[in-house]
Amino acid sequence: MSVDNPNNGRNGFLAALAAYGLWGLLPAFFVALDPTGPVEILAWRIAFSLVFCLAILLVLKRVSVTLGLLRNRNILGLSALAAVLILVNWSVYVYSSLNAFIVEAALGYFINPLVTVALGVIVLKEKLRPLQWASLSLAMIAVVVLAVGYGSVPVISLTLAFSFGFYGFVKNRMGPRVKSVDSLALETLWLSPLAIALLVWVALGEGLTLGTLGLGHTALLLSVGAVTSIPLLFFGAAARRLPLSIMGLMQYIAPVMQFSFGVFIMGEPMPPERWLGFALVWVALVVLSIDALTSRRNRLSRLTETP
Repeated sequence: MSVDNPNNGRNGFLAALAAYGLWGLLPAFFVALDPTGPVEILAWRIAFSLVFCLAILLVLKRVSVTLGLLRNRNILGLSALAAVLILVNWSVYVYSSLNAFIVEAALGYFINPLVTVALGVIVLKEKLRPLQWASLSLAMIAVVVLAVGYGSVPVISLTLAFSFGFYGFVKNRMGPRVKSVDSLALETLWLSPLAIALLVWVALGEGLTLGTLGLGHTALLLSVGAVTSIPLLFFGAAARRLPLSIMGLMQYIAPVMQFSFGVFIMGEPMPPERWLGFALVWVALVVLSIDALTSRRNRLSRLTETP
């Protein structure tokens, strides 16, 4: 598709909406898998994601291309690191969805953009603009407020935010030649021995639930690979068509949906100090978004004025 095609923007918007909307529905999906435990869900998520990715690669005739990436030591090492990070992220997210920590998990994805900015400072030695400093300061104050309110540090939120933040950073280091489906295939390939071990462990213990709780439950569990992979494919399509500033604003769709599900559907508690902490994070994100849009506008203006 041509870059100048006027449909690019519309298609990119729809793809981003699909990606973030599907991610926003993830807590409801995992809750629907009850009484399957988090360990079994995680194992099937890895296994079926690999199967789904291999099917996509076969359709796209990219199997040889993806396998060829295994000869690149740099990509091989980065994909292994990405696999560890996404394993942590998936494990914590499934656990939080099944144990009434959906709101705390949503907070992690609200914090994630701020973590990405912090990584730019710490890892890439980038210099922050004043509004970026303000947003990070508000985020740190919010974490303190929430820690006081919880009586402990919001470990789930911070683990999800930092694991996905570092995951995005590692994926960026792989470069544009590694497509999202290639990367996820390599990551789940790394994790497949662990998935097999977990399934054996569950089978020898409490027993696997796949195929034992009716056709509806079985269909949901079998779809966990597609539910994991399809949003990533939509995300990849959107990222190639939309400006980063628009993608940055749309990424809040998922945590808003997750937060709403946790509060209004699952009835998770929201005492005043938790509302205050979330409010500070939301203000920080507004400040960060204003900075991103202003910076992009100034950059475009400079390019336009260049003779």
